[in-house]
Amino acid sequence: MQNRLLLSAVVALLSLPKAQAQQQALYLNPNQPLSARVNDLISKLTLEEKVAQMLDQSAPVQRLNIPAYSWWNEALHGVGRSGPATVFPQAIGLAATFDDDLAQREANAISDEARAMYNAAIAQNHYVKYGGLTFWTPNINIFRDPRWGRGQETYGEDPYLTSRMGVAFVKGLQGNDPKYLKVAACAKHYAVHSGPEKLRHEFNAEASPQDLRETYLPAFHALVKANVEAVMCAYNSTNGEPCCGNTFLLQDVLRKEWGFRGHVVSDCGALDDLYQGHKVVKTQTEAAVLALQRGVNLNCGDTYTALVGAVKQGMLKETQLDSSLAVLLRTRFKLGLFDPKGTTPYDKIPTSVINSPAHRQLAKEVALKSVVLLKNNGVLPLRNDLGKYFVTGPNATSVDALLGNYYGVNGQMTTILEGLVASVQPGSQIEYKQGMLLDRPNVNPIDWTTGEAKVTDATIVVMGITGLLEGEEGESIASAHAGDRLDYNLPQNQIDFLRKLRKDNKHPIVAVVTGGSPMNLAEVHELADAVVLAWYPGEEGGSAVADIIFGKASPSGKLPITFPKSLDQLPAYESYGMKGRTYRYLEAEPMYPFGYGLSYAKFEYPSLKLSAKKVAKNKPVDVEATVTNTGKMEGEEVVQLYVTHQAQPGVQIPLYALKSFKRVKLQPGASTTVKFTLTPEMLARINEKGESIAPSGPVKVWVGGSLPTQRSQDLGAAKAAAAILAVR
Repeated sequence: MQNRLLLSAVVALLSLPKAQAQQQALYLNPNQPLSARVNDLISKLTLEEKVAQMLDQSAPVQRLNIPAYSWWNEALHGVGRSGPATVFPQAIGLAATFDDDLAQREANAISDEARAMYNAAIAQNHYVKYGGLTFWTPNINIFRDPRWGRGQETYGEDPYLTSRMGVAFVKGLQGNDPKYLKVAACAKHYAVHSGPEKLRHEFNAEASPQDLRETYLPAFHALVKANVEAVMCAYNSTNGEPCCGNTFLLQDVLRKEWGFRGHVVSDCGALDDLYQGHKVVKTQTEAAVLALQRGVNLNCGDTYTALVGAVKQGMLKETQLDSSLAVLLRTRFKLGLFDPKGTTPYDKIPTSVINSPAHRQLAKEVALKSVVLLKNNGVLPLRNDLGKYFVTGPNATSVDALLGNYYGVNGQMTTILEGLVASVQPGSQIEYKQGMLLDRPNVNPIDWTTGEAKVTDATIVVMGITGLLEGEEGESIASAHAGDRLDYNLPQNQIDFLRKLRKDNKHPIVAVVTGGSPMNLAEVHELADAVVLAWYPGEEGGSAVADIIFGKASPSGKLPITFPKSLDQLPAYESYGMKGRTYRYLEAEPMYPFGYGLSYAKFEYPSLKLSAKKVAKNKPVDVEATVTNTGKMEGEEVVQLYVTHQAQPGVQIPLYALKSFKRVKLQPGASTTVKFTLTPEMLARINEKGESIAPSGPVKVWVGGSLPTQRSQDLGAAKAAAAILAVR
């Protein structure tokens, strides 16, 4: 026993100097100033070690006890590409809730799970790809064209809605500790990026000063003001310069004008495009130098390996590299990655939070509020005690139809069929046959499905698209256009099948449509008695859809993007000018307008009052609108405020512009007053030079439950209340 004690004492003494040295290193002392710690660490690194820290998969520095670190992690609608996690509805579905408080709660749950996963992984010494705390989320690009397969990742076509939802998501991810980040969020893809996917490595997106400041940049500015930790530069060029080497975007606007202090990361492989796609330089080394000098701190890829040679060849000063690395390393320090275990308030988040009952319930809440009821001729809600239900369609049992892209997984995914079956009362029958394939005709001509539907009390057909047909370049394996949807129609076999279901069938047919982008639903609208847009509704999607169909909840989602009648109504896909695009500039009548969505409740807007009918250019004005539920069922309404500036010949002015929104819940017969404040900034418009200017004439103010157009009313939305404001 004495020998064992003596041996332990000797081992402790031998290890003491090394431990003391580590404790004395300034960069390891959490009580030292952040900048001093960063500079101290950089001073201890060799040139090769510095460069290795600027790659998305950062190498370990064993002599300094610095482990490997993966900068590349995803959390678009739940922790993605990692361990089991809560799978929330796809981002476009979250946007359809028009609920930024809900967005922040979702992001808070995601970041809790991310920390819990990280804590568990490092306890087992696992430092693997997609395992860090820097998440390349959210995607705040503008969904300007329904052909873009990645539009599902965004918050839709409106810069104000995108800003509100994006800021809330960043706050939920990063937490509110004054010293430490829970996780680091990233605003992507900066900037003017939304397809075509196939051309993104060489494409030049041209945008006018007005379109830049009015449409493409506001959400990025809002997230920078909300202290987002990272910004990702896009693959494409903008106005002639690659985004990851763009002086105007990265230096003039992001750093100087907006004062961004976080780090800039390249999209993956985007620095290779500087010499292989855009061809603005000839070699990898030149690309690395250009990107670093223009402001890219982190390279997703391996282009920055050439920085070692660039410094040795005199193409770049090591002090320049040090300055860029210092910006990047600040993020790791703010995450507490160089501090003793237990230092941050997030080190003890337990794994029990991962896909916990509370998080599953939150996922269902998001899904419920995201569902958009596009049509209802009175068949919904269905009773759940009918004699027989028939469920069919390619997406009824599809897990892909729940996921979208950039998804996580877990062992408890509730498909739409499962949700429906669980909701039907004992004594009722429910039968399922797939009936049709997703995107091609059935090989077997025998049809046992449409005949069954004709003798059923109600048929629910689950159709639409999945991530097999839309998404990112390389991921959508059934897409002929690198994830984009250049054909606006649903697969023809689905329409043919729906026609057969409808023929000689007088019983209700409910179409549940999955997908992440606008699509031609004209025939679906005509053939089905009700059309329910479920998006990619996540792990509780089946339960949420069932609750909507059987009336346990009233639908309250609103479209965050316009559904045109056809692509013929839109400019060319490659055109980035806003004329003719989105609800703000589309003069043609759409199939479904922005902001539209029906409810089982019935909302009316009997009055609108302004605090002043005339206001000075630098003064705000208060807006009060009364909302009444004249229906027979409780419901939530998204109250939307739009403004319309006076048209001027030859001047590009939006037809409508969303300026605020609020969710309200009303019992049958109840009314409430919803209050907004229109600030001078909100009342201003952007001119052709990209400048914010005060209105030069009267401004029409609208408050309603949808875009205030005749098309909205024709589809069943309430007429918006309106008032005229004179700005002096």
